Amino acid sequence: MLTAKAEARRRLQPDKSGLLRRIWEHRADYAYVLPAIAVMLIVIAYPIYYTIELSFFNTPPGLQLRDRIFIGLDNYIAILTSPVFWKVTSNTLIWTLGSTFISFVLGFASALALHRDFVGRGILRAVLIIPWVISAVAASYIWKWIYHSDFGIVGAVLVGLGLADRPPNFIDSVSTVLPSLIVVNIWREFPFAMIMMMAGLQTVPDQLLRAAKVDGANAWQRFWHVTFPHLRNVSTVTILLLAVANFNSFIIPWIMTGGGPSNASHIWITHIYELAFGRQRWGVASAYSVLLFLILMALGYFYVRALGGSEQKDGSE
Repeated sequence: MLTAKAEARRRLQPDKSGLLRRIWEHRADYAYVLPAIAVMLIVIAYPIYYTIELSFFNTPPGLQLRDRIFIGLDNYIAILTSPVFWKVTSNTLIWTLGSTFISFVLGFASALALHRDFVGRGILRAVLIIPWVISAVAASYIWKWIYHSDFGIVGAVLVGLGLADRPPNFIDSVSTVLPSLIVVNIWREFPFAMIMMMAGLQTVPDQLLRAAKVDGANAWQRFWHVTFPHLRNVSTVTILLLAVANFNSFIIPWIMTGGGPSNASHIWITHIYELAFGRQRWGVASAYSVLLFLILMALGYFYVRALGGSEQKDGSE
């Protein structure tokens, strides 16, 4: 009896020799992907390791990196106790949540409007996609001139309509700079949400919509009980993708304001860039980067879970 139990226990345990044998049998296959693995280790794994290591050192601007001083967790403590950190974190949350939510709502509304047949629908689709395909750098410079306090078209229109005595300082004022940047970011991102939701609307069965209409359901009831449940997974994926992109966004805030005035438009990624390449505080910037990496990994985890749940649901159906 004991021998039988021992034999069963041995069979349940993973066969390490079998795993090694399979690896050896498929060594030619692993050889094909070995260059790609080596590139990933050099380009991705080593920079991550070096950034984590550097976050435990003090790197004064006057010294070279080889003269760094080990200080343990002091960089992390200095970050978490700094008022600038909480200001930048607040800006980042407002930037991310505002851009993500409004972009998704506008994109969803546009997708619902364009899902119906009407004359010129194809032309309108092409026009609405333009902000997404324009270079972010070019769009940032264009909007910087649109917001210009002396030559900007927005200020000129407001003055011409009598809504303002003088052109407002959209990106030169502490109170208006962040909302102004969020408007630009929404203008660029809502077409992405629109495309994702338009693709999701193609999967809603017409038979269910017709059956609901026959049963007396109005337009809102058909949307809430039939259309929206079918879009739940694609909505989750779209929101997570927008959140990750916004949290890690750099081009628009940096080109348009550089984080100013008075850190009013600094978000995490621009603050990290300024610390590293502006002030040469590599250790503090690395600590910031590690914290940012952990947050993005958490968002990535939820994205993978949402994507996996979507695939399982599709497979069960």
